[in-house]
Amino acid sequence: MGPEKTEVSAALRAGYKRRVDSATAMAGDSWERTVFIETYGCQMNVSDSELIAGVLAARGYRSVESPELADVILLNTCAIREHAETRVAQRVRQLISARRRSDRRVRIGLAGCMAQHHRDRLLEVVPGLDFIVGPDAYRRLPDLLESESPVADVRLDRAEVYDDVAPARGRGVRAWLTIMRGCNRFCTFCIVPYVRGRERSLPAPVLIDEARRIAADGYKEIILLGQTVNAYRDADTDFGALLRMLAEVRGIERIRFTSPHPADMTESAIAAMRDCPQVCPYLHLPLQSGSDRMLQEMDRGHTVADYLDLVDRMRRAIPDLALSTDIIVGYPGETVADFEATSRIMASVGYDHAFLFKYSRREGTRAYRLEETVSEAEKTRRLERLIAEQGERAARINRSLVGQTTAVLVEAPAKRQPEWLSGKNPQFKTVVFAPTSARPGDIVDVEIESTSSHTLKGRQLGA
Repeated sequence: MGPEKTEVSAALRAGYKRRVDSATAMAGDSWERTVFIETYGCQMNVSDSELIAGVLAARGYRSVESPELADVILLNTCAIREHAETRVAQRVRQLISARRRSDRRVRIGLAGCMAQHHRDRLLEVVPGLDFIVGPDAYRRLPDLLESESPVADVRLDRAEVYDDVAPARGRGVRAWLTIMRGCNRFCTFCIVPYVRGRERSLPAPVLIDEARRIAADGYKEIILLGQTVNAYRDADTDFGALLRMLAEVRGIERIRFTSPHPADMTESAIAAMRDCPQVCPYLHLPLQSGSDRMLQEMDRGHTVADYLDLVDRMRRAIPDLALSTDIIVGYPGETVADFEATSRIMASVGYDHAFLFKYSRREGTRAYRLEETVSEAEKTRRLERLIAEQGERAARINRSLVGQTTAVLVEAPAKRQPEWLSGKNPQFKTVVFAPTSARPGDIVDVEIESTSSHTLKGRQLGA
């Protein structure tokens, strides 16, 4: 840990004096305004939308579930892939067009990574857009909304972690808890460090206090978030120590985290996962490629051997561990041999689930100027092959669970069978079972009777 991170962390701990009470703030505001927030992208964006809602609630804004009911419409955006940005651009133009046909004065804006990525031209190329706000400027958003002319605030702030803002979380059994912001990795294909800034961790006492609040609000599970979540450090508290501290919070039954970087997965973190029953035996461990040459080109900071050694150590420490990963196909320079190496490593590791993508060239990344060497058709062919192989693999792994009993945190009615119940087991697999008296938030034992590549199906024991 460098001296800059130590100084920032100390300043955050010293500056932590209060926590915003959104309900009290709203009660004291006689003029109620409404906001609709639509979220695109990763869990960090979901968490940030809750943060934005908390900031606005403290200034008298009430969240609504439809843009037709809102005084402010905010799209919280993703910049990881071009497709996501295209969808957002189409959506914001649709909303601006609908506003022209109405007689209401509605302010429409963009927040998050896309706003940061295209900060220099968004207000010009999207006529009718009222504001853009970057990931480090959310606390200034209420003031931006008072402007009568289009306005942007996209300043990155190496000290901003929103440790005094109470997120406005939705209902459910699971709560997001952002423990760090930014990223120092600068993988060649990734825009995140440029739109979210450098790494900084929230003070551990703040996180423990927030975890207690989450438990008091009735949530049973927390998911710790960070761009490289296991790089967390606050003075002498590393990620493993934080896991142990959070595991002691009464009322929190399960702890998960995403997304770790293989090079930051320490023995401290592995031991905490082994020793703390609250920390679930599930790990999303991005690989990106099974070729050492490609990993070096991507500047991933580890080799295939390093990765496989980590997987081996983790499975010895946590025998019932489930693994998922991220894979990119078609990165510039990827040969057939590189691709075949990825296919072999995926088979060797035996992932329970995998998020598979075609390489998407992103302006502003280090890889942006690289010549594309894999055609779109070949990218598609490689992707479809990995999807098929992974589907067969996941189905085989799930079939091996038939007859076993698993603990399920009940969430809601099943999507495809609303008369059944659905939830997640410790390995983050979706489990559906026949209706019983179980309610969301209950943890019940379910015997697995049948499976697919994505779902386990069974019956609740003792019901």
